[in-house]
Amino acid sequence: MNMPILTQSNSNKNQVTMSSPEIVDFINEYRAKNESNPVQLRHDSFMAKVPKVLGENQSPKFIGDYKDAKGRTYPCYHFPKREACLMAMSYSYELQAQVFDRMTAMEQHIAAQNLPSYAIEDPIERAKKWIEEEKQKQAAIQQLEIQAPKVAFVDKYVAGNGNKTFRQVAKLLQIKEYKFREFLESNRIMYKLNGEWTAYQNHVDAKRFHVKTGVSDSGHAFNHALFTPKGIEWIAGELAKFNLRGAA
Repeated sequence: MNMPILTQSNSNKNQVTMSSPEIVDFINEYRAKNESNPVQLRHDSFMAKVPKVLGENQSPKFIGDYKDAKGRTYPCYHFPKREACLMAMSYSYELQAQVFDRMTAMEQHIAAQNLPSYAIEDPIERAKKWIEEEKQKQAAIQQLEIQAPKVAFVDKYVAGNGNKTFRQVAKLLQIKEYKFREFLESNRIMYKLNGEWTAYQNHVDAKRFHVKTGVSDSGHAFNHALFTPKGIEWIAGELAKFNLRGAA
């Protein structure tokens, strides 16, 4: 019998769900074991019933898709525990109870997996968890080693609030200002507005720039973009693609 699957969502990264094909299989297996003349439930019939049980407004929240054995994509639903139980209950109370028990068991299994090794009582399971934790630590260390050159680059050159002007970044990356300016303009990264260098909004949204706005002593409004540490690291990589870092 198909088990509920673990899905990730923005609100709950450890949410147990059952898809509509899984529930249909669950119902058909239940009928085969408990009924003398079982009628096979079709997935399309189940799909048609969902809005009637959950409501026309609620059911679209759980819509998704799945692939069959031949790799073809079809629509389906992915139900959290409450909705899976409601759908099962629409066929029988016993089915509802079994779906509830199965999803509860999966939740408990996931909760146990998330326990740190020192909190697990069973010595064998505790040892398995400790080994898994050590593997994760080693993977994290390796990732840090890979990122070390980039981190060192930013840490070495970025001080204070970490934001730098166009000219400071050009000097930092050892590229002539006019070449840097041409690169930024031709690639729609920065442009001049009222004599001040500012950034296109998509790069501001990506946190590559911090934009300062205000009014100068002479009463003129200004809009000035500064490279953030993230932006410096990013632009260094972009320049490297064209062999422009250190270009005289």
